[in-house]
Amino acid sequence: MKFLKNLNSKLVFSFLLFSFIANAQKNNLAQTFYKHDKYLSSDKLEGRFVGTKGNNDAAAYIKKYFKKYGLQKFNNTYDQFFKVFVKEGINKMKSDSVSTQNVFGFIEGSDEKLKKEFIVIGAHYDHWGWGGKGSGSKKKDTIAIHNGADDNASGVSALLCILEEVSKLKIKPKRSIIFISFSGEEEGLFGSKYFVNHLPVKKEAVKVMLNMDMVGRLNAEKQIYMGGAGTFPNGVELMKKLGQNSGLNPVVFAGDVGGSDHVSFYKASISAIGFHTGGHPQYHTPEDDIDLINFEGGALVAKYIYNALVSIANYNEELVFIKQD
Repeated sequence: MKFLKNLNSKLVFSFLLFSFIANAQKNNLAQTFYKHDKYLSSDKLEGRFVGTKGNNDAAAYIKKYFKKYGLQKFNNTYDQFFKVFVKEGINKMKSDSVSTQNVFGFIEGSDEKLKKEFIVIGAHYDHWGWGGKGSGSKKKDTIAIHNGADDNASGVSALLCILEEVSKLKIKPKRSIIFISFSGEEEGLFGSKYFVNHLPVKKEAVKVMLNMDMVGRLNAEKQIYMGGAGTFPNGVELMKKLGQNSGLNPVVFAGDVGGSDHVSFYKASISAIGFHTGGHPQYHTPEDDIDLINFEGGALVAKYIYNALVSIANYNEELVFIKQD
C-alpha cells in the first residue's frame, strides 16, 4: 500500500509538473505575442504605411528577430525591395510611387533530398497609416493613426512566435522553410505578387504557403478559420486533426481561398492556406488597437499554425497543388 501511495504521489507530482511547464510555455508565448504586437501597433510606427519611416521601422524590427533566430539570408540580404503605387496625398505622400520591401529569410531543411523543397509562411506588416480619403480606411473623414493591431501586427507577431519555436528545434523539419513578411498588401497584394514573380528559388520547389492575416481576436468559441486547406493532399484532414487538444475549434474550408497574400500563391498554382480569427467592427479603423487583442488566443493560434507548418514540412506524402472550385 505504501508503494502504491508513493507511486500515486509521484504520478500526481509528474502531472502537476507537466501542467506547470505547459502553462508556463503557453504564457511565455502569449507574452511574446503581446510584446511584438504592442511594438508593431504602437503610435510610434504611425500605422506602417508603405514608404514611410514607420513602415521601415517595422521592417527593421522584423529583421532584428530574423537575425536573432538564425534565419539564413538570400543573396546576403533579408530585404526584397519593390515599388508600390499610391494615390498622391494619402498620408502626405508627395509621389504616387514609393519604395518598400518584403522581409524574408529561410531555415534549411534537415533531409538531404527534401531540403530542396520549400514551405513558405508569411504575414503582411503594412497598414493604412493615418487613413484619410483615398485610403482603405472605413472612416475616410477621420485623420488618425490606424495602428492595425489585428490587421496585421497580429499576423507578424504569430510569425515571429512561430520562428522562435522552430529555432529551438534540435532537428529541423525535413523541408526548408521560408519566413516572409510582406509589405504593400493593403494596396493590392503588391508584396506577395512581387515575391511570387521574383522567387529566390525555383517555382516548382515552393510547395505550400501558409498566411496569417488578422489572427489576434480569437472569439469565445475559440474558432480559427482557414481557407485553402484542400489545395494540397489530405490538408483538410490534417487541419482538423491538429485541432484536437489544441484549445481551438478549427473551421476548415477546402477552398474559399480568400483575399490576402496567399491568393498570390494560389493564382500561381502553389498550394496556399490563409488563417484568420474573423472580422470585427474595428477593421480598417483607428480603433484597431492593442487593448482589443486576445494575446493568449494569439498564442494558441501561433502554436496551432506552428504544428501545421512542421507537419507539412515533414510530410511523407508528395506535396502537389490541388485546384479548388
